[in-house]
Amino acid sequence: MKLRSVKMMALSSAIALSASASLAQAATWSDTFIGYRYGTQFTEPTNDQKVKKHVLQLTHVSGYSIGQNFLNIDVLQSDKKDPTRADGDNGATEAYLTYRHQLHLGKVLDKDLSFGPVKDIGLTAGFDLNTKNNTFASRKRLLVVGPTLRFDVPKGFVDLSLLYGKEWNHCGLGAPACEKSRITFDSQFIASLAWGIPFDAGAVPLKFQGFANWVGPKGKDYVGVKTKAEILVRTSLMADVGKLAFDKKDTLWVGVGYEFWNNKFGNRYYGDGTKKAGIRTNAPTLQVEWHF
Repeated sequence: MKLRSVKMMALSSAIALSASASLAQAATWSDTFIGYRYGTQFTEPTNDQKVKKHVLQLTHVSGYSIGQNFLNIDVLQSDKKDPTRADGDNGATEAYLTYRHQLHLGKVLDKDLSFGPVKDIGLTAGFDLNTKNNTFASRKRLLVVGPTLRFDVPKGFVDLSLLYGKEWNHCGLGAPACEKSRITFDSQFIASLAWGIPFDAGAVPLKFQGFANWVGPKGKDYVGVKTKAEILVRTSLMADVGKLAFDKKDTLWVGVGYEFWNNKFGNRYYGDGTKKAGIRTNAPTLQVEWHF
């Protein structure tokens, strides 16, 4: 990874962690875990091969009197079918950071904002950052803000966020593959559904969790081709193995997951109108979480 990108990731992580830490003094609940997932059917735009990936994850969520924080860092290691350079034998490494802060407006205003299946309305803001050490050398910078509908469910949560997004990115391929290395995309609409539902199957504690994003077009890409709407779904069914094996609830979770991604990164067509390879992912995964 380029030094500037690493520095930016580190600085942003520090800012996000600092913000979370300042609120953690009044936290009413929190959960932090290290996760791992593995799959063999991942894809990358313009690449017609299936890619194996190991993903190491660090996630922190916490709530306080009028809101909550979410911070996730994924480090993704590809096999050589997603190389660091076109003729390389080493798989690429990517780091992806997501931070979201949500204010619960009913609590801020001390007012009942519930209606129908919605128990409260939130205001969500945050950012995504990434860096990847392949030839393309993406450096995504995404800012988002918008309302969140917090649904009333018996256990767990279901949230629907309707977000304004603005992305900046980078392409290291050079001309003619990329007419310009840096690009400011058009603003876009993002609908993001997130859920975490715990339940029991007999004596086995389970949870069904994940998110589904519909990301609208963001104008033209690096070579002037119009981007398309993309859909990303990442979900998993996890079993509380720690509870079953060691009588330690909410510690060790093991399960299976699935990732679906259509028009990945907004890609669909080349400049001549032909469809790109590698723009749709259907990837089952094995997953582990260690909560502490």
